[in-house]
Amino acid sequence: MAPFDLAQNHPGRNVRLDTLVRLRWLAVIGQTTAVLVVYAGLDFILPIWACLAVIALSAWLNIALRLRFHLTQRLEPDRAAWLLAFDIGQLAVLLFLTGGLQNPFAFLFLGPVLISATALPPRFTLMLGGFAVLCATILVFAHYPLPWDPDDPLQLPPIYMMGVWLSILLAIAFIGVYAWQITEESRQLADALAATELVLTREQHLSQLDGLAAAAAHELGTPLSTISVIAKELERAIAPNAPHGDDVRLLREQATRCRDILAKLTELSSSGEPFDRMPLSALLEEVVAPHRNFGVAIDVSVPREHAAEPVGARNPAILYGLGNLLENAVDFARDRVTVDAAWNGEAVDVTISDDGPGFAPEIMDRIGEPYVTSRPHGQDEKNVEAGGLGLGFFIAKTLLERSGATLAFENRAFPERGATVKVRWPRSEFERPLTAAAT
Repeated sequence: MAPFDLAQNHPGRNVRLDTLVRLRWLAVIGQTTAVLVVYAGLDFILPIWACLAVIALSAWLNIALRLRFHLTQRLEPDRAAWLLAFDIGQLAVLLFLTGGLQNPFAFLFLGPVLISATALPPRFTLMLGGFAVLCATILVFAHYPLPWDPDDPLQLPPIYMMGVWLSILLAIAFIGVYAWQITEESRQLADALAATELVLTREQHLSQLDGLAAAAAHELGTPLSTISVIAKELERAIAPNAPHGDDVRLLREQATRCRDILAKLTELSSSGEPFDRMPLSALLEEVVAPHRNFGVAIDVSVPREHAAEPVGARNPAILYGLGNLLENAVDFARDRVTVDAAWNGEAVDVTISDDGPGFAPEIMDRIGEPYVTSRPHGQDEKNVEAGGLGLGFFIAKTLLERSGATLAFENRAFPERGATVKVRWPRSEFERPLTAAAT
């Protein structure tokens, strides 16, 4: 494997080579400016040529990387970690020549660790942080004098130097963990949103098949009519006991059967159900049907006020969102899941309840965030979805909120047990045509 291969096994944990090269050029310019200002501008004594040689080493590495590799490629995490470790070592040598931790630029140890925390796996950040702390510790005891006025030398007490060392240690630990946490949450949210878009696209494609079926019924009507007419003519033209008489009769019967099937599809399309719009009771039945016969009873309760029943678009976001919530309830229920529907002139409510263990208290405030799950670790580890990554609730919540709904999660009051999810739409949002609804 080449020293700097394109990252393929860590799609969310890598860094562009160009990013590291640009940051190193910035460091080279800053370090050169600082050294020259101290030496020529302030007339302080320091090993100027040794400092410039260390800085030139970084510049040489950048030039070598630019000539040898494509800067647009993304590095494997271990290769990027080696480059960041070089930056820490180069800074440590430069600080060794200019006063160690007495040099106010010692806080720059944080830079490579911060880059690692935002772009590399945690183990590399821990190793780089440990290396930076080791360098800082050595610099407490071993370093050249701080460039200063020789007539009035600066002597910092040991207790102050220990405070500087401790501040660098805490900064590396705290800011590194903070940067990693923020970046990880952003990455998880981006991955979950991408999964949501894929799910919604799939559901929309499935919904579009309904319209394609109706269009196919219309287009196939004419050739099937022609086949039926020809089959009837052939049946009249041949004798009843002819060798192919039975085949011709079978052909006519099957052509008639195909016309009947296409006629049913056309009737369904013209009525708008289930291809266009459907009442709430029909929508709930379509959501519940795939989850029956899994050993858990599902009770659907719908008011008898059919005249006032809301009729909404056959929205894939609603179908998938409710289906995901119901699937989760069935997975955790002991014996029974209930789906209750209610409506009035202002709102439409759907409540899904189960008699399982309920939501864990520690996740109640974070339900609906990506990668938050109450499933035990190791449950059905061979199946990623059954393993409980927490994406199901996130996707369901996102899709339902896009349809105009609001969700509430709670546990049943003692002595009852189980979880309850309440979904509410403004009635105008639920009944809005799909072409105008937010998806």
